[in-house]
Amino acid sequence: MPAFRQVGEKQLPNPILYMAWSPNRDLIALANTSGEVLLHRLANFQRVWSLLPNENTGKEITSLAWRPDGKVLAFSVGDTKQVVLCDAEKAEILHLFAVEYPAFCMHWMEVQDDSRWGFYIKRIHFLSLLMTWFHSSALVDYYVLFCFFRSEEKSDEVTNLLGEVRLNILVVGGPSGFVELYAYGLYKIATLGGISGTCRSLGLSSDLKSLSVITEIRSTEDNPEIHYIQLDTGLLSSCLPELTKMARKFTHISTLLRYLRLSLTCMCEAWEDILMQMDLRLTKFVQEKNTSTQVQDEFLELLLWGHASSELQALLMNQLTVKGLKMLGQSIDSSYSSIQKLVISHLQSGSEALLYHLSEVKGMALWRQKFQPLGLDPAAIEDAIVAVGSFTLKASELLQVIDKSMKNFKAFFRWLYMTQKDLAFVADFLSEHFSNEELFDRKGKYFNVERVGQYLKDEDEDLVSPPSMEGNQWVTFVKQSTYLKDSPLLFPTYPQKSLHFVKRMMEGSIDLCLQKPAEVIGHSIKQAVCLRLYTVPERYSLFLILWNDKKAGMHYVVFCMPDISPSKIYILRRATDPNRSVPKGLVALNLNTPLNSSIDDETPAPASAYSSYSCLDARFYDDETLTVVLRSLEDDENKMRILTQLHLNSAVSWDEEFTWDLTLRLEQQTEGIPVQGLTWGNQSREMDNIKAQFVAVNGIRKVACVLSANLRHVRVFEMDAEEEEEEEERADESQEMSSDQDRLEDTMTYQSDAGEGRDGVGGAEEAQVAGQGSQDILDETAGSDTL
Repeated sequence: MPAFRQVGEKQLPNPILYMAWSPNRDLIALANTSGEVLLHRLANFQRVWSLLPNENTGKEITSLAWRPDGKVLAFSVGDTKQVVLCDAEKAEILHLFAVEYPAFCMHWMEVQDDSRWGFYIKRIHFLSLLMTWFHSSALVDYYVLFCFFRSEEKSDEVTNLLGEVRLNILVVGGPSGFVELYAYGLYKIATLGGISGTCRSLGLSSDLKSLSVITEIRSTEDNPEIHYIQLDTGLLSSCLPELTKMARKFTHISTLLRYLRLSLTCMCEAWEDILMQMDLRLTKFVQEKNTSTQVQDEFLELLLWGHASSELQALLMNQLTVKGLKMLGQSIDSSYSSIQKLVISHLQSGSEALLYHLSEVKGMALWRQKFQPLGLDPAAIEDAIVAVGSFTLKASELLQVIDKSMKNFKAFFRWLYMTQKDLAFVADFLSEHFSNEELFDRKGKYFNVERVGQYLKDEDEDLVSPPSMEGNQWVTFVKQSTYLKDSPLLFPTYPQKSLHFVKRMMEGSIDLCLQKPAEVIGHSIKQAVCLRLYTVPERYSLFLILWNDKKAGMHYVVFCMPDISPSKIYILRRATDPNRSVPKGLVALNLNTPLNSSIDDETPAPASAYSSYSCLDARFYDDETLTVVLRSLEDDENKMRILTQLHLNSAVSWDEEFTWDLTLRLEQQTEGIPVQGLTWGNQSREMDNIKAQFVAVNGIRKVACVLSANLRHVRVFEMDAEEEEEEEERADESQEMSSDQDRLEDTMTYQSDAGEGRDGVGGAEEAQVAGQGSQDILDETAGSDTL
């Protein structure tokens, strides 16, 4: 019976660019050429959901990566230069952030489990609060404690985004040596420099001691050259508890900033344009009236004596009208109430939570022995705390303006309805809003009665009508106090500025705090080794994968050199600790040796007739097993494909040592590379009626997905089960029905996509679809669509 049980097969309408199995669930994510992200279930390859491209995300997907817990899927978009985090349950976009270059590869890893971290992180949390309170006043102490309890109300959403306490890091790479690290996929903790070429694959070790990068360096004269670079990330490893605590805090802060931006956007939407109608009509009234009397006098005369000028009568009867005033009054009441609720429920509570988290970060920064190497600057954090305090005060000021405006507007409109109530409020309203100096704003073009909208305008100009502080007892007390007037304990209020202006100032101060650690950590990461591997002729596409063996502390690099030895797979091993050398770090696996097939005699194994193969694609199934798609070099029709499991225990055990000359490329010194033969017993299966080209695997769930060369035909297998006879018969019938369609689509795809070749590299975690140096396909299709 054939190995590996087929559990699903499907013909897809659009070519697939990338495949990635969920780390711990029977789900596979696909990205196609139309910009869709699809999620399919293992059983019958049933679609769970699809996420269509839109103007916010873009449609040119360049890579996929799963969060280690399988709850969040990340995909990068090239045309908009963004990385998008998507909820695996609902196809809901949780977060997105912009990057400088398109991310051609991503790797999302989780640090090794250590029970000491949880206790140590809690200890840091307690001590950082103590450091904050020790360096601040008692008044600030109580306020920070109050903000702590308020912040807990908003923490559930952030906790869902962060996942577990253990640190996980999303690494993204792209052209021009672009590499960045994001803690929890949200907060940038490092921006790397000094890397040449385009990043094609990434692998951060689970012990955080090193980062492996595969780069492609192009020149105008020669073919692209492939380099393996190992970067020393020892600072991340040595400061892991501090890094985890800092990353979680800054992720909370970044999320709260987005929360405040969204709240402010909702406030601007709640402020309707209808509120401007009265200002516009009063402006026109002032410009057209012929009398020299003030507007205040006009309305006061109407209020006291019931007499109005002809111009005012025309304004009230023809432009404002009773119906219009009622609608305007209802709009003002509804709009102001909505804004008021948003300020109280979201803006104030969010800023208070932000103040709490920044205060704790300040305590961490004051613990210089632990956190100074990570780039925390107490002075910059103090500036951010002051900016948040000013924002909170400005939000409180807006609440006072809303409360006063609602009260005065209601009284004013009731008076215009010809009732005689609230005359005192009306007189105050006329005196405040219709005095001579209030007729026009500073540009001389606008009559200003509505006072809330000026706070929500995203402009640098001062408020047209700032609130009067006369009679405010606190302001008077502070001005008269010698000690409080210039005290750093009091937050500045910026009475002439809008809420948007103070928000931008706050964001700028916080961004300085967030960027400094990324720069410091990025500068600490240095290149430990750079190995020149081989050149890639233009007619070939890349085939490179990275794998991190957590138990052994090893980086594995698997690649082929089709120009030099098409029937060999090369495995390079490097210790995750750059200071530890690894003997026998390079071996070549020979695919030309006779294969020992132990398949049951009742089922003949046609694969045994062939003894020479080339590797089209490969993925690490686990630390000791490599899943590969092989093509027979002796098959004249170029249809023979085999899916097999290669066990590396015996293959990587050799006695010879390879001496690497770092001045030469590896392809120039292949004679000295140790070569090992392979046998795989019954762990193989011939791929009937599908020209298999790519594979994605999940060793934890023991599943594999094979993709055809035309990028439309997929077949799914359970790798730890054999095909039963009845299932085999059904599978044969299904394959016969789909074979003609597959060949037809294959031909049509090659003809329509000729000349549109595209390179890519698969990573160990994300299993990207990549071209594997398939000379036979390129010859057949004259440059067909590969990755």
